[in-house]
Amino acid sequence: MKHTYLYQMTVAALLVASVGSIQAAEIRHNALNMAFVQVPPGEFFMGSTQDELDKVLFEMNTADMVQLADEAPRHKVRISKGFLIGRTEVTQAQWLQVMKTKPGPADHWSRRDWKTLPVVSTSVNMAQQFAAKLSKMDKQYYYRLPTEAEWEYAARGGSSETRPMPVEQLDEFAWSLKNSNDVPQSVATRKPNGFGLYDMLGNAWEWVSDHHGEYSKAAQTDPTGPSKGKTAIRRGGSYHCPLYQMRPAFRTPDPNRDVKYTVTGFRLVAVEK
Repeated sequence: MKHTYLYQMTVAALLVASVGSIQAAEIRHNALNMAFVQVPPGEFFMGSTQDELDKVLFEMNTADMVQLADEAPRHKVRISKGFLIGRTEVTQAQWLQVMKTKPGPADHWSRRDWKTLPVVSTSVNMAQQFAAKLSKMDKQYYYRLPTEAEWEYAARGGSSETRPMPVEQLDEFAWSLKNSNDVPQSVATRKPNGFGLYDMLGNAWEWVSDHHGEYSKAAQTDPTGPSKGKTAIRRGGSYHCPLYQMRPAFRTPDPNRDVKYTVTGFRLVAVEK
């Protein structure tokens, strides 16, 4: 029996590591029927090595190491507790139900699939207002933006590679400039990653809670970024993005937490009350 158990555990580990294989993720739904996936605790290497950055340069039309240098140094991060993160970005229908407003381009709201499009043109502060209002509406959960470390850990889906899938298969997992016709797409219409999460790469950029800061070489546990500041950070790329931005480690700082883009939305973390 012991050998059978070890064999089963080994097979499970291989399935998690393989491209496109999904853990038996625990999925919970809140009062608005928003789906959240339970991501397990663990360790990973956050950021990119110099070798990875050198390879990514060849994916850029104009090589720009300054833009990529923000991903270094690669460093070990421990996520000490599991967390519930949105299975998809927050959708327009979910935003409308909570906030009673329609941010973003009018043509996004006039589409037949408007309910399942990611809500965009939301700043970090707007996303946090949504989280606060939803927290008051829900008796079971508080809501917040993921930290930058939580986001990257979730986006990697158990993989330590530059991308959690071969670049040749990226179109199967992400909406980018290459396959989106340069318009947003309904959430969860590509394949999920190894944690069962959709659109961690592509479709809509996603805000995280951290203020922008430089990485340290030192190992960290549950980092939350600088304690104060005005900057914001986007992660994951969008339907409008080229290949080199479609990676878990790519990070884009923005000058303030009120800035809005028609390609940027967010997903939430749920914490039991």
